[in-house]
Order: sequence, then C-alpha cells, then structure tokens
Amino acid sequence: MAADEQPELSYEQARAELADVVTKLESGGVPLADSMQLWQRGEKLARICQGWLDGVRATIDKARQADQAASDAGEIADDE
Repeated sequence: MAADEQPELSYEQARAELADVVTKLESGGVPLADSMQLWQRGEKLARICQGWLDGVRATIDKARQADQAASDAGEIADDE
C-alpha cells in the first residue's frame, strides 16, 4: 500500500460515510462536478461494504461446512 493511501475502512465506517454520501446526493443541492465526485466515492464505499459482507459470508459458509462435515463424521461413527 502506498504511503498516501488510506487503510481500508471498517464496514461500519464505510457504511456510515456511504449513508452521508447518499444523503448529500439526494438533497439535490450539490453542483454537478461535486455530485460526480460524491458518486464515485459512494461506489468505492459500496465496494468496501460488499467486500466486508462477502468475507463474512465466506467465513459463515466455511464454518457451516466444517460443522456439517463434523456432523456427518459423527453419523458415520455412530453407524459402525
């Protein structure tokens, strides 16, 4: 990561900032150039949020698979 880059935001930080961006855009009082910058920032924030959600989903899926595998192994042992 370059020295001038910001570290990735937490989900909560990105979501809160995204909500602020949406509020500003929906107000309609922002000049076009600023609106475009806000929209681009909003897209980046949405990707950050989605990345967090995808990571959590993968963790949950992995835990469920491990739980199912352990359960299946227990059923096989019980059958013997």
